[in-house]
Amino acid sequence: MRLHVGCAMWRHAAWQEGQLAAGEALRVYARSCTAVEGNTTFYATPSTKTVSSWAAQSNPDFRFVLKLPKPITHERRLVDIDAELRAFLTAMEPLGPRVHAWWAQLPASFGPTDLGALNGFLRRLPATCRAAVEVRHPAFFADERAAVQLERVLARADAEWVSFDTTVLFDGPPTSAAEQEARSKKPGLPRRTRALTEFPVVRYHGRDDVERTVAGWTPWLDVVTEWLREGRSPTVFVHTPDNASALPLARRFHDAVRERLPELEPLPSPVETEPMTLF
Repeated sequence: MRLHVGCAMWRHAAWQEGQLAAGEALRVYARSCTAVEGNTTFYATPSTKTVSSWAAQSNPDFRFVLKLPKPITHERRLVDIDAELRAFLTAMEPLGPRVHAWWAQLPASFGPTDLGALNGFLRRLPATCRAAVEVRHPAFFADERAAVQLERVLARADAEWVSFDTTVLFDGPPTSAAEQEARSKKPGLPRRTRALTEFPVVRYHGRDDVERTVAGWTPWLDVVTEWLREGRSPTVFVHTPDNASALPLARRFHDAVRERLPELEPLPSPVETEPMTLF
């Protein structure tokens, strides 16, 4: 029984004292969390040397959920992308089993009429590639027929629908510039807690206030606990507006689930670095 937790990055000034070398930041992070979002791959594909360094700093069971490059998802909208996709998958090969899912975060304009493109894209992925798809078009959350159509497309490829929960972030007015900026970039959509596969992926976004963030994830404790009891293997990422508290909060979420399921495998012991605290 395994729950993987992590953040949107593996390096943050609030998590480590001083500056860690590029070849050490992930290694230190991986002593506290067991997964990470690969957001930087959306903007540029790293070199094979860089990816090999990531592999060297993490165990084979560490999970990378890697965002597909912008030209694939946003510029070409999953159409005529064979060369770009091949180049990206080749660059990521050094990670081997650490690639938990290829994450297609689709633009808000990608709606029900684009499902043919999504279906074609998922069929092109190699059989060894697990896909996780994040949609932001309101129709998939407001129109049950559109949601069912999307689920059918995903089910054919055994792909997961990524749950991005921003309901707490949008609950009431922002209390800081960081919260305002986060709200300007994130979608304000209903919470969705249905898993389609053995490997559900949750992205939970909280607030500046730690306890408000913790209170807001309460529904996920029930959901994730039930998934684990069903034999699923979920991955949960915790975000906050500036992400300074995201790492200790990810560990806190795991601890809260483990209180309900004592048989859950514990997280690794973190490297003690100031000023990070674990509450």
